[in-house]
Amino acid sequence: MFREIRRKDRVLDEEGIVELLETGEYGFLSMVGTDGFGYGIPISFVKEGESIYFHCAPEGYKLECLRENPKVSFCVVGETRVIPNQFTTAYESALVFGTMQLELSEEECRHALRLLAKKYCSGFEAIGEKYIDKSFHRTNVLRLDIEHISGKCKRIKE
Repeated sequence: MFREIRRKDRVLDEEGIVELLETGEYGFLSMVGTDGFGYGIPISFVKEGESIYFHCAPEGYKLECLRENPKVSFCVVGETRVIPNQFTTAYESALVFGTMQLELSEEECRHALRLLAKKYCSGFEAIGEKYIDKSFHRTNVLRLDIEHISGKCKRIKE
């Protein structure tokens, strides 16, 4: 069902993909808009096991799109470096395909928010817990169940 990477010399191994998905600062979530056009947004995330969690507002266009079609792709780009004298770019990226789960239990939502706080606000988890409690009623959590991942990179020696 999923296409293989054409350039076999550019395949990022599974270890590199997982590292990128665990350490990436943000990614681009792509879905089909309610008008049939592609819709992609930058978004923060956290990976745990075979899932990726996102937080968002309880309503909005993203949720409208996902209710109509929960199949998405998610792309994380790691380090990039333009090599002007070689007319190329060194890069690494990971691409995830999966289905978004919109209805999660309160327990799972809180767990995901704690994971996000630990990733983005390390050292401030206690304050983060208070923030989670205070804003929980106006926060939604989504879970992307990973069905396929691939990664690509171009390593260049200068």
